[in-house]
Amino acid sequence: MPQTTNLNDIAQALRERDDFVILTHQYPDGDTVGSAYALCRALRKMGKRSRVIINGKLDKKFNFLQNNYEEQDFEYKTVVTVDIAAKQLLGDLQEEFGGKVDISVDHHVSNDHFAKLSYVDPKAANTENVLELIKLLGTEIDKDMANAIYTGICTDTGCFKFSNVTSATMRAAAEMMDLGCDSTEINRVMFDLKSMARIRMEKAVLDSLTLHADGKIAVVNTTIELEHETGVGDTDMDGIASIPRQIEGVIIGITIKEKDGGKYRISIRTLGCCDASRIGAEFGGGGHHAAAGCSITGSLYDVKSRIVEAAEAELRRAGEL
Repeated sequence: MPQTTNLNDIAQALRERDDFVILTHQYPDGDTVGSAYALCRALRKMGKRSRVIINGKLDKKFNFLQNNYEEQDFEYKTVVTVDIAAKQLLGDLQEEFGGKVDISVDHHVSNDHFAKLSYVDPKAANTENVLELIKLLGTEIDKDMANAIYTGICTDTGCFKFSNVTSATMRAAAEMMDLGCDSTEINRVMFDLKSMARIRMEKAVLDSLTLHADGKIAVVNTTIELEHETGVGDTDMDGIASIPRQIEGVIIGITIKEKDGGKYRISIRTLGCCDASRIGAEFGGGGHHAAAGCSITGSLYDVKSRIVEAAEAELRRAGEL
């Protein structure tokens, strides 16, 4: 029966098992990828067989996390997920692994405890949780592991700008720097470096901007056609979701991305008074208080109307409308 437990129990389960596959969520970001490679390397240092399965295409900016990493061929016995709140987020991997997840290490308050054994701490980036787990395992953290952990922390916190940053976050990042991680280059690649395709996409996204609820809700959208025209990939879209919330007076920023099959992926970003995860949950999604997501199927007009309606309801609940 699925159960939520503490990190000591997770560490003990890892000691007792072997032949691990570690899964990332679909549309892999820095937190899930950093968590996966850091934990994989730690298990290998313990003499265990372990490999990472990237769920989708790994953006080239994360290629350095595979330095000194070699694939291992074995029959898996233990399935671990990192930074995954629900098995639906396994995407194409759900068919094979959806009912086989043994251990989940996550930080989403919306986690539905789909694994046999789960640890969830919503107060930290998931790589912070993985860092504490690695310490419990007694594994020495080398530079490659430090790079993975730092990447997860800095990307999940928006380069230490988001509301999920705590003093523990800063101490964890500083510890990785003391261990030799390439923090300056990681920050540059993750936050300052933009492709020309990304620049063209940002222009188009701003052109799509609409305001609602007296300027307290901002909505932007992208289309498959636009992505083809600009040449962007999924990871070129990283950070786009933050654009609507950067506008003065906006409390809820919404980004609508068209996917195949009439489906739209919604990213929701809010200020402290409003709960993004509550909005996402209206459509079967979830996430954190200030950042959440969901998927809705329909026409762009219908999808936009429904998500704006839910956002307005959240503004009313918070006394902002």
